[in-house]
Amino acid sequence: MKSRGDAALAELVRDRGTELTRYAYAFTGDLASAQDLVQDALVKVFVRSRAGLAADVLEAYVRRTIATTFVDGYRRSRTWDAKRHLAARSETLAGPEVHAPDRLDLHAALATLGRQERTAVVLRYFDDLTVAQIADVMHLAEGSVKRYLANAVRRLEDRLGPLDPPRDPGHDPVIVHPVRDRSV
Repeated sequence: MKSRGDAALAELVRDRGTELTRYAYAFTGDLASAQDLVQDALVKVFVRSRAGLAADVLEAYVRRTIATTFVDGYRRSRTWDAKRHLAARSETLAGPEVHAPDRLDLHAALATLGRQERTAVVLRYFDDLTVAQIADVMHLAEGSVKRYLANAVRRLEDRLGPLDPPRDPGHDPVIVHPVRDRSV
């Protein structure tokens, strides 16, 4: 017999699974890693009984858990990277340079960003979080988030061309909206 929590999970995965995976892909840049990230988030959310919550609330929990899980995983890997040389010597070489076609899509442009920059951009422009909210999720100072966003905007402009100015000057100081060339 299925519980109400199992039914809510099945409904969420059926109705919003693709969108959740796309959201996670924006963080990871890799489909398999995105699917793993969504699965980890679903397990974390549904281990606790969430029965009786509306589908949109459950999705919000899962999205927040995806972001938190990604940030926490980055921190763990950074700690390990700092100590890995004590345990073993890397025998692998860096892979070939990424071949970039003349026209880059958004995912290819995001792939050029570092993890912190990419995370800040995804939280800002996919989740529409403020700098203060991003700082809270990433456990950083607001100034660090602003620096990551400014660096990311500059790098995205190098790849995608000029970006629109902010729409709402009363919001955060860094808002990116790609300009589409309508003449093509």
